[in-house]
Amino acid sequence: MAFEQPKLNYAFDALEPHIDTKTMEIHYGKHHTGYTNKLNAAIEGTALDGKTIEDILTGLDMDNKAVRNNGGGFYNHNLFWEVMAPNAGGEPTGELAEAINAAFGSFEAFKDAFSNAAATQFGSGWAWLCVHKGGKVDVCSTANQDNPLMPGIGCGGTPILGLDVWEHAYYLNYQNRRPDYINAFFNVINWETVSKKYAEMK
Repeated sequence: MAFEQPKLNYAFDALEPHIDTKTMEIHYGKHHTGYTNKLNAAIEGTALDGKTIEDILTGLDMDNKAVRNNGGGFYNHNLFWEVMAPNAGGEPTGELAEAINAAFGSFEAFKDAFSNAAATQFGSGWAWLCVHKGGKVDVCSTANQDNPLMPGIGCGGTPILGLDVWEHAYYLNYQNRRPDYINAFFNVINWETVSKKYAEMK
């Protein structure tokens, strides 16, 4: 059964001015669509056909570049769109806030760690907030379309928040100012969604 690209829960212009309309149109409509189609082509007729994307990635043969790149691109973007919303931002509450405070000392310290992971990822990649069994959280970055579900990649655990730092995610609006884009991302994080993911995965 082929994977389908999830529909956005908001309009392309809903995250303005933090993420611009044209970038959303291209990013979702071209890049994410491309990863989805190429993933389906790569697994069609193989033993991976019919598996969940999580099962594919956790058991991945890392030498299978077509599935690694496009499966990662499909999963990563699914999460990226889901954890953003218009009129969002602020800080998490409840159990997630407690886990962040336990791991980093404060929300501001977490924000600094996450921003640093995103800013210092050389070239294309992602920054992640991941949860481990037992509820511990940590931050890491990965290259290209890799993610922590893949064997031996990043900090392990399950991603509950991801920031795309490929240039196609921000260059039309921010050019080479990646730190400005990272800072803007915190204005569109839907902490309610991230908190639900934390509760499900811990």
